[in-house]
Amino acid sequence: MIKNDNRKTQLEAFLIKYLGRQPFSFHAITSDASFRQYYRVVTDSENLILMDSPADLIDNRPFVGLQQDFAKVGLIVPQVLASDFESGFILLNDLGAEHLADRLSSDSRMTDYKAVLSLLPQIASISPSQWMKPYDDDFIRLEINIFKEWLLEKWLGLNVSGEHQRLWHELVTSLIEVMLQQPQVTMHRDFHSRNIMKTSGGWALIDFQDAVQGPISYDAVSLLKDCYFTLPEHEFEQLLKYNYELFYKQGLMADLSFVQYCDYFHLTGLQRHLKAAGIFCRLLLRDGKSGYLQNILPTLDYILEAGKQYEQFQWLATWLDNEIIPAVKRKLEPQT
Repeated sequence: MIKNDNRKTQLEAFLIKYLGRQPFSFHAITSDASFRQYYRVVTDSENLILMDSPADLIDNRPFVGLQQDFAKVGLIVPQVLASDFESGFILLNDLGAEHLADRLSSDSRMTDYKAVLSLLPQIASISPSQWMKPYDDDFIRLEINIFKEWLLEKWLGLNVSGEHQRLWHELVTSLIEVMLQQPQVTMHRDFHSRNIMKTSGGWALIDFQDAVQGPISYDAVSLLKDCYFTLPEHEFEQLLKYNYELFYKQGLMADLSFVQYCDYFHLTGLQRHLKAAGIFCRLLLRDGKSGYLQNILPTLDYILEAGKQYEQFQWLATWLDNEIIPAVKRKLEPQT
């Protein structure tokens, strides 16, 4: 939905500049977990996608720069047809409406996942770019602490102090080390079922504007431990092995064993899911978006599962079991 008439006038002026006298209509199709809004533009000859990405809130240059980086290695990404960085509008070709998320109950699920996993070595091969922010210890720490700030303190009203504060600091330090000691490759950074699309030409990627050089297991975690869908355990195990073998065959694993890769995978998942659960709360409290609340408990289940696997994080699993998850369920009761 367009927030005001002035923005609608700007949007229409941008489209007229590109389309000329050709008649068109447009309607909102989705927004993402940022300040962006997307519209499908319909003309007599084709459909297009307009990304409304306010320039005062978002730097849109990385989207266009990284689009070129992804396309250079043969990945299917939306084509940038026109852009106005000052106004914050980008016009893209329309890749359709079928996401991997729409196919997860079909018989082709395992085939689809394997095909999508085969994209990861291509993504990993993308050269470092000026559009990639540093994925360093400060940034990883900031990401993990989103959970503490937005879910624990601001949403649940918990005071993290004393022994929990000490243990939290140790967890953050440990996860930063795990993230940085893995082989570092280009990663999409939001490689999940809602950002992967089925097209006539193959699997396409969207929302790649936050790509960075980071831990090799990260994108696989995003897909196989998806906050929006939980794979059956036997399928997950098969796909994790398949993922490792793909990377290994491409020479991306160095001398990393499957056992060590699994350790990296699960601990990277712990970092990502702490961040994601916190972001879901931030979207509610800061941005007024309540649509992600239903994804908090499945994401906490991933954190609980990972915590139970490692002795040094048993305290986190216990805290989740005894205090955090019950508190979240109480908060969510009015929503259901």
